[in-house]
Amino acid sequence: MRKGVKGALIGGVCAAVLGGGGYAAYNVLSTLHGDSTPAVRTGPPTKDEVADTTRKFFAAWENGRSATAASLTNDSADAEPVLTSFSDVAHIKDVHITPGKVTGATVPYSVKATVSYGGKSKPLAYKSRLTVVRGETTHRALVDWDPSVVHPELKRGDTLSTGEAASPPIEAVDRNGKVLTKDAYPSLGPILDELRSRYGDKAGGTPGVELVIQHASDESADTTLLTLTEGKAGKLRTTLDARVQAAAETAVTKYAESSVVAVKPSTGEVLAVANHREDGFNAAFLGELAPGSTMKIISAATLIDTGLTTANGPAPCPPTATWQSQTFSNLKGLAPDEKATLSDSFARSCNTAFVKYADSVQVDSLTKEAEDRFGLGKNNWKVGIPSFDGRVPASGGPDTAANLIGQGQVQMSPLNMASVAATALTGTFRQPVLVPQKLDGRELAGAKGLSATTVAQLRAMMNRTATSGTAAGVMRGLSGSIGAKTGSAEVDGQSKSNSWFAGYRDDVAAAAMTQDGGHGIDAAGPIVASVLRIGG
Repeated sequence: MRKGVKGALIGGVCAAVLGGGGYAAYNVLSTLHGDSTPAVRTGPPTKDEVADTTRKFFAAWENGRSATAASLTNDSADAEPVLTSFSDVAHIKDVHITPGKVTGATVPYSVKATVSYGGKSKPLAYKSRLTVVRGETTHRALVDWDPSVVHPELKRGDTLSTGEAASPPIEAVDRNGKVLTKDAYPSLGPILDELRSRYGDKAGGTPGVELVIQHASDESADTTLLTLTEGKAGKLRTTLDARVQAAAETAVTKYAESSVVAVKPSTGEVLAVANHREDGFNAAFLGELAPGSTMKIISAATLIDTGLTTANGPAPCPPTATWQSQTFSNLKGLAPDEKATLSDSFARSCNTAFVKYADSVQVDSLTKEAEDRFGLGKNNWKVGIPSFDGRVPASGGPDTAANLIGQGQVQMSPLNMASVAATALTGTFRQPVLVPQKLDGRELAGAKGLSATTVAQLRAMMNRTATSGTAAGVMRGLSGSIGAKTGSAEVDGQSKSNSWFAGYRDDVAAAAMTQDGGHGIDAAGPIVASVLRIGG
């Protein structure tokens, strides 16, 4: 039979049976070719599928065919506007993508392109990676969509844009006039962006033309990726101290997911802020996590100020303590002491000693102490860039006891706890500031602070903790007036607790937090000690 006749026959059969219904058509086709239902592919994409999908995706991306490129991902609705902004809004042209060595279904690649705007052009080059996955419903091999596919610094909701900068550039300097840059102090990157966004106009500069990442949150400053036309930078003086900042940067790099803040207790000025995190989040200022036993600084002050006990008064440390059917225990290895004083239990970080006072404190006692004495939880701090002001809710039930040991509903940032240590040292709450108040005349938060009697007791307890208590090993070798409090906060789903530490040395107070870092002396403690060693 000739090919033309066979083709005509099959076509004729199809034409005849279509009028008789799909079922008849299925039977005829099945007879001719077997089961016509296409095989559904399952499992990871094959090597050939990975190569084919990435080739098509890169080709569409290079040629500005955003819709086509997006259709090759597993989230085309989210991918298309990002890919469109790349070519149309960011004005990125002449795109060349070079794949690297494939590992499984992951493909690294380099991007070289040109950004052109207003008669100015500059080359753009960077590296990223993508992974090919099996579509859940289509079963096709598709690019697993994430904005970082287009640029490694893009996150969900972000887009790219090129044009006149929203704010003039700044030259941020420390308290002594030393220039602060992202290259010299990597974790200051997002903070410098925020400072520029808020104070660029006030610093006296003029904007240039830039390629930026516009973040989904209106409160987040644009991130500059490339400058086509230089603007004039205005000088912005900060309260930071370059020496202390450098020590903070070095200290946090030794522990993953770590943040630290140092402040000057006599003024409230922020001397250093550093983060070492995969997500680039400024957890030092914006973190909202249970502070563990570092909260006992505020809890001890509450017990003293409400007349329930004193530093040398009773605070027995039993093996366990139960409050409203919830049983609390101490860290493993801590021996009970029924004759312990508050100073004893504070220095040893006995949880049950504080939990036992849940019967005596009012539901809002801790809340009032935090707000009225330590300036926390009123959402009125004006640091100079966004910050979290702490949260100590008047939550009843088991949380009344849990809050006393820094668990329950209490949430803090390292900035908050550095301020707490500073207030415990001086007795005066001075709202932390990163930018001098005189620059914009903003109104700073206030609180009545602590009595001289309470301050003396807190300083004695924190000094004992630093010299012979749970913080002694970390603080050893630090001279001057020192004090500290360790903390660890258990978190559901983590193998280890979050490590917290707050302390001071002379006119420097610091606090650090390491997520999944273990006990306070395991990670956060060494970070704070390193900062105090330089800053004190």
